[in-house]
Amino acid sequence: MAAIQISHVEKSYKSLRALDDISLTIEEGEFFGLLGPNGAGKTTLISIIAGLIRADAGTVSIHGHDVVSDYRAARKLLGVVPQELVFDPFFSVRETLRMTSGYYGLKNNDKWIDEVMHNLDLTNKADANMRALSGGMKRRVLVAQALVHKPPVIVLDEPTAGVDVELRQTLWKFIARLNRDGHTVVLTTHYLEEAQAQCNRIAMLKAGKVVALDLTSTLIKRISGSQLLVRLAQGQLPDVLKPLVSHPDELVSGERYTLRVNDYTDVEPILAILREAAVVIEDMQLQQADLEDVFIQIMEGEK
Repeated sequence: MAAIQISHVEKSYKSLRALDDISLTIEEGEFFGLLGPNGAGKTTLISIIAGLIRADAGTVSIHGHDVVSDYRAARKLLGVVPQELVFDPFFSVRETLRMTSGYYGLKNNDKWIDEVMHNLDLTNKADANMRALSGGMKRRVLVAQALVHKPPVIVLDEPTAGVDVELRQTLWKFIARLNRDGHTVVLTTHYLEEAQAQCNRIAMLKAGKVVALDLTSTLIKRISGSQLLVRLAQGQLPDVLKPLVSHPDELVSGERYTLRVNDYTDVEPILAILREAAVVIEDMQLQQADLEDVFIQIMEGEK
């Protein structure tokens, strides 16, 4: 059974088509990325999954429980870390987490609360009032609230936006552990290096439509090859290599060239051509494609 099943979901706000026939299957235990530019529909889709808004058409289910007709069961299976900082200023961190536990009917949950706080480095802030916390600490509490009932499905909407490196490392270490333990994780983020490092499969949205869906490694390999950066100390780039130049303006300026290659096997033939032309290389670097390259290519290609 799928962790999240999204079938033909549509949502409009007057003339704006926020989601246009979205269908996705997120398998149990996946670390799934949901990427796209601002306004692509990511937060709208998450809000529908969480039951905060209703789709105009289509269905969403969590472990087989429809988020509308069986919302009680669906919401117990889901933990959402929202993009916005939302908190009650009248409670301490521990009181906030105990209160959240109560929403799910959990009693005597202090052992797990302590573990969550420890893993998010919140233990020394347990008795601090929420108003006294920094923005980064408040975001840690939001993560803790989403995890307090041990949900099998965790949705992270921009969880590291505006936070320090320490929190990012702490958060990903804990979330990766939960994923290894079998929790399904869905991530939206503008930090594409995080998505590349964490997600095994990715969907990209643009203007409310899915424009790419595949394994992260497959996307990177299929959409964009590698680049060979070459700086010449002496000589000119041979004509036979000029079609490989990624940026035509480099042919005018000379000296530094970005050559398109598929992998390491393409490098030696290029070096052989340069040696034959008596070109002296000052510097050379093979730059692997990454998810940012893929993202830009797909978004620019989907007009």
